[in-house]
Amino acid sequence: MNLLLDTHTVVWYIAGDNRLPLFLRKKIEDSSNNCFVSMASLWELAIKSAIGKLELQADLGVIVKIIKRSGIAVLPVKISHVLSVGRLPLHHNDPFDRMIISQCLAEKLTMVSCDKQFRHYDLPVIWNRSDNC
Repeated sequence: MNLLLDTHTVVWYIAGDNRLPLFLRKKIEDSSNNCFVSMASLWELAIKSAIGKLELQADLGVIVKIIKRSGIAVLPVKISHVLSVGRLPLHHNDPFDRMIISQCLAEKLTMVSCDKQFRHYDLPVIWNRSDNC
């Protein structure tokens, strides 16, 4: 399975946060699955940390190293992803989510997120029924 981890998913995974269900932690650690985090998620972490909206447990550079060491690949933002963002329905206005959705659709990935907004889009999602977000 090819999984795209939403921003909170990857943060909770590397932090060992119990808001990430055990079955998802196992999916991420299963070597038969390919896990990705969007460059847009890393951008989101950088911006939210800089403006004081999010407190990271470590420097973002350290977090990126941990992500890569965990076997999670960074998915670059391509021109095709940027172009398709404008064609998405306007179910919500979060620019980071919209880019992640665009990438998920373009690359035929399964989204791993508890964000209920994702269910409004035509993409496979694991776990968006939780109230933990």
